[in-house]
Amino acid sequence: MAASIQTPAKCEVRSVIRFLHAEGECRANIHRQIFSMHVNIMNEQNVTKWCRAFSECGTDVHEEHRTGRPSMISDALLRRTEEAIQANKRLTLRELHKIVPEVSMTTLTECVTVTLGYHKLCAR
Repeated sequence: MAASIQTPAKCEVRSVIRFLHAEGECRANIHRQIFSMHVNIMNEQNVTKWCRAFSECGTDVHEEHRTGRPSMISDALLRRTEEAIQANKRLTLRELHKIVPEVSMTTLTECVTVTLGYHKLCAR
């Protein structure tokens, strides 16, 4: 038996699934072979999902890029935040949160620091 790769990339495991599926192996045997080489690297449901994708003429072993959660920071929120900061340069994040209460402090902090580029609102 060949030596196993310690931490294979997901696309490498999917490439093995694609190859074994093209060879005509059933999903259970594919999972068994992957499990014997890399304990618990991929469950049987994911093997089934990828076999189904390769059966439907899918050839890409890379997953589609996920965008994640939708951003709570809208253009209107950015404008209101920017106007509040410009009106009072000594505004703290807590005071700003009272002005814009519909978003969390974490989202507001991200809006101010990352999107608008402010480093310190008010250092007292």
